Amino acid sequence: EVQLVESGGGLVQAGGSLRLSCAASGFTFDDYAIGWFRQAPGKEREGVSCISSSDGSTDYADSVKGRFTISSDNAKNTVYLQMNSLKPEDTAVYYCAADYGATGWGTLSSIYYDYWGQGTQVTVSS
Repeated sequence: EVQLVESGGGLVQAGGSLRLSCAASGFTFDDYAIGWFRQAPGKEREGVSCISSSDGSTDYADSVKGRFTISSDNAKNTVYLQMNSLKPEDTAVYYCAADYGATGWGTLSSIYYDYWGQGTQVTVSS
């Protein structure tokens, strides 16, 4: 059974940091790109960052470049999203997702992602 389980969300003040984790199981980790998406109330789901499990390449949305860092521990089938200098507009439910063969590489588009976690809430207070 494919599973993606996010953790690490919470409430933080503006300027603070959080590290999200995405633990994957039930599929060959190296065959996928893992992405982080977020959805704020009343807004569409937005691609935040992704990483290729096979070669470690990364991609970021402009809104988070320089503040967020994605990384992968392939031995643990886990992807992390380190979020620094958080802003109130980063408040959202954060989801991780898996894209078989990285077919959507360079797009950060949710339509290419095959499996999804249930999300973790991140709230940044001003």
